[in-house]
Amino acid sequence: MKQYRRVLTIAGSDSGGGAGIQADLKTFSALGCYGMSVICAVTAQNTQGVKGIFPVPAAFIRQQLDAVLDDIGVDAVKIGMLHSPEVVVTVAECLKRYHIPKIVVDPVMVATSGDCLLQADAVDALVTALFPLATVVTPNLHEAAVFLHQPVSHLIQADDSELEAACRQLSAFGSDAVVLKGGHGVSGQSIDFLYLRTDNRIIRLGSDRIDTPNTHGTGCTLSSAIAAFLAGGCEIEDAVSKAKCYITDALTAGADYRLGHGHGPVHHHYAFWK
Repeated sequence: MKQYRRVLTIAGSDSGGGAGIQADLKTFSALGCYGMSVICAVTAQNTQGVKGIFPVPAAFIRQQLDAVLDDIGVDAVKIGMLHSPEVVVTVAECLKRYHIPKIVVDPVMVATSGDCLLQADAVDALVTALFPLATVVTPNLHEAAVFLHQPVSHLIQADDSELEAACRQLSAFGSDAVVLKGGHGVSGQSIDFLYLRTDNRIIRLGSDRIDTPNTHGTGCTLSSAIAAFLAGGCEIEDAVSKAKCYITDALTAGADYRLGHGHGPVHHHYAFWK
């Protein structure tokens, strides 16, 4: 019998469909994986912003995790919005209990619209409970600044050597690799830095900036793509490189569309329909 490549997203639901669970499942499907979900919060949001957040109790999050992992199992897990310390610890305990081998952590703090999605006291829980379990963590410059206790303006204006140093500092929290996303930087290119802790090696991944307002869910989509490629057997460097190409193409293909009145989504299924 054939086997699916199984990828689980543990994150928040986006009623507008552009980010969160919905973006993750679209990405898994587009990249040939069987997607599953554990919903940690329900959000009322659209292209213009987050109107409300309804948290799912930690006990029910654990029940969802047990239901999926006891029966179906996973080849990789992507973790997105975990808005409270209790939820972070619950998820970390379950991942350890089931010995999940490939974990991508996207430390979602703020939506594209600027709305806060993470309680302040959950930051320490992410660092201490989840980062040591992670294969890859994927902070953007704003998130990295919070973890490193640095001004955001410093990282946005930083040169390559300073960003490489930031990657190494972030890796000290325990993940196998760090992808420091440079989409909020000021250079003419969108440059991400991948740091592989075992090799003590930095890989610079650059692409042209795409002139588009449709950037909602970009971070969710990139981290989900990394998880999908890891589930398919790719090594970390190859998975991140392929995911970078996928999100660049999805941004490019989605630039000509108009959906809503704010930041529209990327085009997850550009390879299948225009």
